[in-house]
Amino acid sequence: MTAFDLPGLLSKSEKLTHLSLEPGFWDSPDAKETTRELAIARSRLDKWEEVASEMSDLGALCEMLAEADDAELSGEFYERATALGKKIEEDKIFVLLDEEYDSSQAIVTVHAGAGGLDSQDWCEMLYRMYLRWAEARGFGVKVLDGLSDQEAGIKSVTFQVDGDFAYGYLKGEAGVHRLVRISPFDSAKRRHTSFASVEVIPVLPDSVEVEIRPEDLKMDTFRSSGAGGQHVNMTDSAVRITHIPSGIIVSCQIERSQHMNRATAMRVLRSKLFERTLRERREQLESLQGEKRAIAWGSQIRSYTLQPFQLIKDHRSGCEVGNVNAVLDGDLDELIMAYLRFAKTGQTCGAVDEED
Repeated sequence: MTAFDLPGLLSKSEKLTHLSLEPGFWDSPDAKETTRELAIARSRLDKWEEVASEMSDLGALCEMLAEADDAELSGEFYERATALGKKIEEDKIFVLLDEEYDSSQAIVTVHAGAGGLDSQDWCEMLYRMYLRWAEARGFGVKVLDGLSDQEAGIKSVTFQVDGDFAYGYLKGEAGVHRLVRISPFDSAKRRHTSFASVEVIPVLPDSVEVEIRPEDLKMDTFRSSGAGGQHVNMTDSAVRITHIPSGIIVSCQIERSQHMNRATAMRVLRSKLFERTLRERREQLESLQGEKRAIAWGSQIRSYTLQPFQLIKDHRSGCEVGNVNAVLDGDLDELIMAYLRFAKTGQTCGAVDEED
């Protein structure tokens, strides 16, 4: 089903509505996910009805203008037509977000790469950029794990973004991000290049089955490293889980108890294992997490240049943005839309160079 499949949307909405009215529905483990899917389906139907209603009104205005030349009526027609065109343009995003898990929440991990303190600082800048983007959309963000450095920046951070289509929006951020700037850590004020990698996976509904055998897991506990004061946990409540067959390691230290941290870490592990399975099945196709490459030269998906000029360039879609500060403050929509359009249609914003 696509975003503009009206019969499919109606059928899905009716099915989910009927399901939600069944006795014992709220006792079902799938109740939360079902109500979320129903809300998304109804929201899309509302958008359809709004556009259809406005198109009908504009048609009536057009007929009136054909009968009589009315300046005021003509102004209203063009004003409303322009607004409708803008709304349709904004709603095009849903055509690009029609893959199975696009409507899911997202788990994002940012790792510092080659570049020492500069990369750790860059990792923190990217984390702040995604926080600002999520905040502007009204999405919730929950930090699951993080490793800061006493000298500067962070070595890695994992956080969950809660909001409809969070994964669909952010999946194109997966990959290596390159920063070029005058290093604040270099007394000679030389230009440095830093790298950080971003991983994005969907939060799986409870209904998705992922086999995880207890004997394949190694669990370690350690003391959480909080922000200080009352938030420092004085017990070994933080949890690190290693999935031995795959080598995947996940950890969580943000919750108040070891039990809660383990549950959260297991949820992340489920998503990572499921994503890994999908990637293996798809083989030649782009994986849900994005192509895994070295966090260094020649592997970046996007470059952020602050000196000697200011420019952000996505090396897949060809999209270029000159307002670097706005992007680093969370204004990612142009870059996100350009990537989604490229991933769906192959359409680029221009010739894409291998390197600047």
